[in-house]
Amino acid sequence: MIILLSFALVAGAGTAVTPCVLPVLPALLSASAAGGRRRPVGIAIGLVVTFTITIVGLATVVDGVGAGSGVLRTFAVLVLFFFGVSLLVPALGDRIEAPLSRLARFGPKHKGLGFWSGLGVGGALGFVMAPCAGPILAGVISVSASQGTSARLVGVGLAYAAGLGAVLLLYALGGRRVAERVRRAGRGPTLQRALGGVLVVTAVVMALSLDVRFQTALANHVPDALTNPTKSLERTGAVEDRLADLRGRSRFDSARAAAEPKPSAGTPAPVADGTPPLPVLGPAPDFTNTQREFNTGGSPVSLSRLRGRVVLIDFWTYTCINCIRTLPFVKGLDSQYRRGGLTVVGVHTPEFAFEHDPGNVADAIAQNGLRYPVVQDNEYGTWNAYGNQYWPAKYLIDAKGNVRYTHFGEGGEAQTEAAVRALLAEAGRTPGARTTARGEQPSTEVATPETYLGAARAERWLPLPPARGTRDYPAFRGALPLSHFSLSGRWAVDDESAVAAGPGARIDARVQAAKVFLVLSSRGDRPRRVTVKVDGRPLRTVTVTRQRLYPLVALPRVRQFSLELGLQAGVGGFAFTFG
Repeated sequence: MIILLSFALVAGAGTAVTPCVLPVLPALLSASAAGGRRRPVGIAIGLVVTFTITIVGLATVVDGVGAGSGVLRTFAVLVLFFFGVSLLVPALGDRIEAPLSRLARFGPKHKGLGFWSGLGVGGALGFVMAPCAGPILAGVISVSASQGTSARLVGVGLAYAAGLGAVLLLYALGGRRVAERVRRAGRGPTLQRALGGVLVVTAVVMALSLDVRFQTALANHVPDALTNPTKSLERTGAVEDRLADLRGRSRFDSARAAAEPKPSAGTPAPVADGTPPLPVLGPAPDFTNTQREFNTGGSPVSLSRLRGRVVLIDFWTYTCINCIRTLPFVKGLDSQYRRGGLTVVGVHTPEFAFEHDPGNVADAIAQNGLRYPVVQDNEYGTWNAYGNQYWPAKYLIDAKGNVRYTHFGEGGEAQTEAAVRALLAEAGRTPGARTTARGEQPSTEVATPETYLGAARAERWLPLPPARGTRDYPAFRGALPLSHFSLSGRWAVDDESAVAAGPGARIDARVQAAKVFLVLSSRGDRPRRVTVKVDGRPLRTVTVTRQRLYPLVALPRVRQFSLELGLQAGVGGFAFTFG
């Protein structure tokens, strides 16, 4: 734990020297330069406290009282605006400071004008600050959102915030020294009004969410070395092992449970069709921190309401080809066994940012003909509650609310259906006939593995891997090795995607597959074209509009071939999958 706390402190300090702090830096320097000499300390403490509350306790504390992050952001913007006006109008500032200074009886006894108002401004900045999140900060946020707070989580969050706050305090003290020189030159009143104006402008910028757009631009165009200088440190094995301990391990795995030795008296009987035994793996968590629900008829989905029925939970996302292949089988289970006591619930946990959009999810549900309930899991609340790690993943829950069987990835359809029938019979139901529906089977021949275009997970790209920012990529000279890819032309790359940024943008690849799919988008959902060539011969032209998975190639059998894609400017690619 000490190692993780130390790394969190260093990571927080590293964040403070990145461009990600620029949106709050003008307000920090302006507020610190005005008021008493202890105001910078108050600002730093307020920022550390509320930033920690935001990243650690927001899901537990704020959601518990019916507020949300939007409410906190609005409150923070109002605080910044209020204190900016108080600097522009000194008489108003004196009235604000007078009652706040009475709180000094609970704090330092020596003179410290501005400490309490600084605490308020720092608190506001802590609520609106959104630094570039490395693994440690992302881990703290995801765990707090899904599992609530703990002493260890608070400790890591505080360590990160303390590192951030310490460097920001140095900025504030340095800015204050400069301001004092300006005051000694007789320009104090002018300086105060200027500082107040900066605070008001900062509040307006944040009210219009321009700071968020700025953050997005940084992520798209600034190299990792500047936006996240501690990334390599946070990716070390020591940190990742301790983050895994913080998140927790996978909770349910029936294959592993079946392989573990058990007392003979408690060994459950195997199920037909080669299905592992169905031991009780533990109580099933209910749907946690979900958003929109679909196909529910207006009734909220919860496991307590489904007690007495067998429940199959299917984790999926609508651009995952592995998930899409299994949907016919999942739909067949729903159709065949719904009247007999089975309820299927899809949990849509997104992989890409656009998959958070409920309109896109609704379109995918309609396109795939899903009639069972689907819940959005945008914050990974249910995913983390189950300790899930896979798309797709199936969790089978008995009539008493216990997880009894799991299957991760494609395949295993006969075993999954046998487990469904066994749990229906155990609940006193008559399963009836078997479903004839089966998912699309992936090729058993060796195929090119899934490949991403975003900088965070790009692999096997030559001569240059996709890197964050907008730049020209040289064409690869010679023949590409099997299962390798190449960008050429001008591209704008972020962590998730690569967007064609000019004419002549192209993707070349050498793959082994029968089918090729690519998640594509078009800026503004405007129709744009992608030309597809196989072994140098034109195959088809694909029109791209909304973000979804597009089929590009469908050959009669698996074979090796060269693939060439010409993308019109504005088309973005996310991930290749092959079958």
